[in-house]
Amino acid sequence: MPVVSIEKAKAVISDFVLIDKETSLDELTLGSEKYIKFVNEFWTAKQRQANSIHEISYRACYKPQLPRFFIDIFTKEGDVVYDPFAGRGTTLIEAALLNRKVVSNDVNPLSRLLVEPRLNIPTIDVVEDRLDSINIEQLEADIDLSMFFHRDTESEIISLKNQLSDSFIDNWIRMVATNRLTGHSAGFFSGYTLPPNQAASQKSQKVINERLGIAPPYKNTKEIILKKSKSLHRNLNSKIIEELEMIGQSAIFSNKDSRDTSHILDASINLTVTSPPFLNIVRYADDNWLRCWFNDIDVSEVEKNISLCRDVETWSDMMGHVFDELYRVTVPGGWVAFEVGEVNNGKVKLDEYVVPLGLESGFACAGIMVNSQNFTKTSNIWGVDNMKTGTNTNRIVLFHKPK
Repeated sequence: MPVVSIEKAKAVISDFVLIDKETSLDELTLGSEKYIKFVNEFWTAKQRQANSIHEISYRACYKPQLPRFFIDIFTKEGDVVYDPFAGRGTTLIEAALLNRKVVSNDVNPLSRLLVEPRLNIPTIDVVEDRLDSINIEQLEADIDLSMFFHRDTESEIISLKNQLSDSFIDNWIRMVATNRLTGHSAGFFSGYTLPPNQAASQKSQKVINERLGIAPPYKNTKEIILKKSKSLHRNLNSKIIEELEMIGQSAIFSNKDSRDTSHILDASINLTVTSPPFLNIVRYADDNWLRCWFNDIDVSEVEKNISLCRDVETWSDMMGHVFDELYRVTVPGGWVAFEVGEVNNGKVKLDEYVVPLGLESGFACAGIMVNSQNFTKTSNIWGVDNMKTGTNTNRIVLFHKPK
């Protein structure tokens, strides 16, 4: 059963983290109130392995174990889970796997293209048959992509782009292809480039090729799509696929500003688990320009709608309006797990700004969970040392809407 009181929430968090003697406790004092911070590595080795269906790349996304922890505690089957900054859909896919209804919003329409196909999953045989039916023509892109792709690979990509329709099978193939465009291993369409959760510019890729003395080799796009489809399927069975499809039938998708989501009914969300844009350290449109091109999304229009806040004050003002909307859509007794990072060499701890924003909108704060973690392989490629720069912790501020 979901937790129903702020006191119980504090007890649940305390019971969970105090089992581990390595957990440290800290306090955030705001006025006369003190809020507990629990610090440890919570959602890595501490929880079960995530389902393979999550394994698509996207910049600045958290591990599926994070939303699972809060979904398990604060909801029951049939409840509604929301993410206003959905990204690749980690929260939503994990909620669907746990038989919760989902509401997805992200200002970038690319998000829906990444999430919805994983709620309507074709069999491998169907994927293979559809790939075999696609006729490869000798075509060139309308932009110069020679620094990324072999000429024959480019022809295959354009043939896919031109022939994929809006059917559930084509949407799956489009989603997989989108995630195979660029990367640094044999499992991607491109030659060696930056990590797969972001795309280099054409100019930067030329520099990479010249520095390494390489040219993009031929890649068989159909084989790569089929192999990745099999990988995404490996933890699935017919029962899970059927359950995901049922969730998908009632799912709500939108690409609105998260400060204005009037299409979502008042008091309709049981739990929100989300991670907003972090100041100006991540340029989502720049990272996804090639994916947007493949999906005929105008990246310049997307960038106009993505707020890049240059300072904490501007960011806080934007998030204040987001919290007003979250309060409106959350059921009395419902919850918000709001994940933020630690930026600017750890000097800016956004959780300390988030707590008063939630309070001002009417929420109560049950505490802050700080998940300290090692940097990923991507960070190491960039030459980022752990605990030195960038975002090296998940900080989850937990809010409750009083009944």
